[in-house]
Amino acid sequence: MALTKTLIAEKIQDDLKLSRATTYDIMEEFLEIIKETIEKGEDIMISGFGKFCVNEKKARKGRNPATDKEMTLPARRVVTFKCSGKLRDQINS
Repeated sequence: MALTKTLIAEKIQDDLKLSRATTYDIMEEFLEIIKETIEKGEDIMISGFGKFCVNEKKARKGRNPATDKEMTLPARRVVTFKCSGKLRDQINS
C-alpha cells in the first residue's frame, strides 16, 4: 500500500488533535520547503530519517529502443535519497 499525503495528514491530525485545515496547511508548507530547496540544488538532511541529495548528470549517448536510433540525452539533475543509520537499523530490526 502506498502512503499518500491524505493518509499522512489524517495520521498527523489524529495524533496531534489538529484541525484538518491546519494539518494540510502544515504538510503543504513542509513539502513546499523541500521542493524549493531541491530546486535550488541544495541537499536536505533530516536527522534520524535521511538525506535527499541533488546530483548532476552529464549529457550522454543513448538509444531509442523503438527505432534503434542513437540520440544524445541532455544533462539533468536527479534527486537521490540515502536513509540514516538509525532508519536503516529500524528497518532491519
